[in-house]
Amino acid sequence: METILVTGGAGYIGSHVVREMAAAGYRTVTLDNLQSGHVEAVLSGEFYQTELSDEASLEALFTRYSFTCVMHFAGHSNVGESIENPKVSYEDDLLGALVLLRVMLRHQVRNFIFSSSCTVYAPPRYLPLDESHPVAPLSPYGEAKHFLECILRHYDRAYGLRFVSLRYFNAGGASLDGQLGESHNPEAHLIPCLLEVANGESPEFLINGSDYSTRDGSCVRDFVHVLDLASAHLAAHRWLCDGQNSKIFNLGAEQGYTVLEILNMARLLTGRKIPARVIERRPGDASELVADSKKARRLLEWQPTHSA
Repeated sequence: METILVTGGAGYIGSHVVREMAAAGYRTVTLDNLQSGHVEAVLSGEFYQTELSDEASLEALFTRYSFTCVMHFAGHSNVGESIENPKVSYEDDLLGALVLLRVMLRHQVRNFIFSSSCTVYAPPRYLPLDESHPVAPLSPYGEAKHFLECILRHYDRAYGLRFVSLRYFNAGGASLDGQLGESHNPEAHLIPCLLEVANGESPEFLINGSDYSTRDGSCVRDFVHVLDLASAHLAAHRWLCDGQNSKIFNLGAEQGYTVLEILNMARLLTGRKIPARVIERRPGDASELVADSKKARRLLEWQPTHSA
């Protein structure tokens, strides 16, 4: 049985991928520091709590297991936090990833699947965004993702470390049986924040800016279901196992919705008023992010079935 290391596998997307890989017959080993993850979300395989930067712990894991692939989700995921405290992206996330790559090379593990982000792109020059769109991140979070992609390209050329970088657009949804979903503290993602207000857990929903050049003035985002992201990781693993070259892929639903449209849909579906208030723009936010995912559909044969 192939053994795959999943860093950050106790987090939102990582935990869904662990479950997907286990269902496909792979053995998974999850590494997470539990700063934002939840051990109870790791429903399959073995779990180890440690910091990614703890090279001795990584060395022990790679010595104990014969990993064939590393799926890398570990890191902070809040764009706003990265602007207020950029060291979380540069010191914690980027340097931790470099330690991981060093240990991988030492143990001859040459397959790497990276949880990247659409935040690497510059403010849109055209839509939808394909993988050749100019890259110029607006936040330390996006820059750290882009820097690691650059590092991976050089490691591929110099050391033969093949990678697939998956640039997610906005992840949403939960497992169909309700066992897994989003759980952040504090919550910063749009749909969970809306539902917290609908459920009476928060007094109002805050809209970050209403003066963007969009159809109603609020930001446009492309929401891709977390189960479709999980299936893409399985497809990316098959791609590398088939001996294919390193690639970067966008993962999105290829459909954009404004914040106000999502707010109104949440009101309709929940039957709640969901009080909302417009505040100033949030630094690091692009006006519109909509994916062109044709490359993933064509080469990975990725078929998103849960994304609207």
